[in-house]
Amino acid sequence: MANITIANPLFYINQFDTQKPIERRRRSRRGGKNGAEIGQEEAGDLSFFFFLFEAAAAEARSDDPAPAQRSTKRKRAISSCTSPRSAFLTRHSEFSWYEEDVWTEVAKYLEGQDLVRLGTTNRWFNRLMTEQSIWKYACLRDLQVPRPRHVSFSWKQLYVSAFDGTHSYSFRQQEKHIDWIRIGAFFFDSPVALLMENLGLPKTLPRIEDDAVKCIQDHGCCLLPNIKTGIWIADLQLVRCPVCNLNSCEGTMQILDARHAELFLEEGYKSGAWKYYDIGSLKIAKPCRSATGVIIDLKHLNSCGRLFDVKSWVGAPSDWQPKATLCLHAVAVNTNLQPNDGLNVKFQAMRSSGADEKVVSIRISQQLI
Repeated sequence: MANITIANPLFYINQFDTQKPIERRRRSRRGGKNGAEIGQEEAGDLSFFFFLFEAAAAEARSDDPAPAQRSTKRKRAISSCTSPRSAFLTRHSEFSWYEEDVWTEVAKYLEGQDLVRLGTTNRWFNRLMTEQSIWKYACLRDLQVPRPRHVSFSWKQLYVSAFDGTHSYSFRQQEKHIDWIRIGAFFFDSPVALLMENLGLPKTLPRIEDDAVKCIQDHGCCLLPNIKTGIWIADLQLVRCPVCNLNSCEGTMQILDARHAELFLEEGYKSGAWKYYDIGSLKIAKPCRSATGVIIDLKHLNSCGRLFDVKSWVGAPSDWQPKATLCLHAVAVNTNLQPNDGLNVKFQAMRSSGADEKVVSIRISQQLI
């Protein structure tokens, strides 16, 4: 609302000499003008006063806006100056416990079991824990492998499959199984694998077109093409003698068991349609100091020198506990043996169904003669 300024009538009154009527009365007592003349003068002065008052009021009304243009906003009774305030002194929004960005960041520091527990808290957390980015981060973090180009299942399924405690003998031949050790994960970046039964590289590497059976018998190694690239998981299995079913038989077999991370989720594997086939075998008819199995991504052979640094991980000759090591693109196992007559070594693989028939699992097994 526009400010209304009312002219102060006292301003005009002050301009009028109020002492004049008093002087006139004094002069009348001294023989000046008579009372009638003085009354006429005072009446004229009062008329002039009221004229000035009406003029001031008219001036105020002329500055007043039209009633239709007046604002209905209530005037502030008390006003004060507002000083500048720092940003940290201003009022912030209240903290919300349900901030997706905050909990997504928190989830990076939680184990898989903790993520599952958090998802059972309420519906909001249950929805958040279905985010693929959370399980993808947890899977790659715990397996310590790079991100593959493509996955056929959700990252939560892959995480559960890798860390739920299952292994290949959980599905079949459970009666033969004795014990197992999870070695870890490695990564196939190329579709060609080098399989070896010892920790010494041959002078000449075999070629893909070479006969695998002959290469195994001559050199104890072979190349296996058409590998399904991506994340692979390696276990060390200890099983009973596969030749007989006698409980009294003390024969055991060590197996380096590697599989693609998606294998246990495939219907062909779960139904039993996908089976292992023999690549080749080797009989070592002489005492062997150790039983060894090696799987390497051929493309990264030169970066796997740690596997061939035998003294760094196989242990002393008197240490008969199984040992294993891996790097980003390879895995190896070794068990020092007591005096023996030799070993039977077998190389096996499993292929997926369909036109591509990718290799999805590899086994290298050793059994004492």
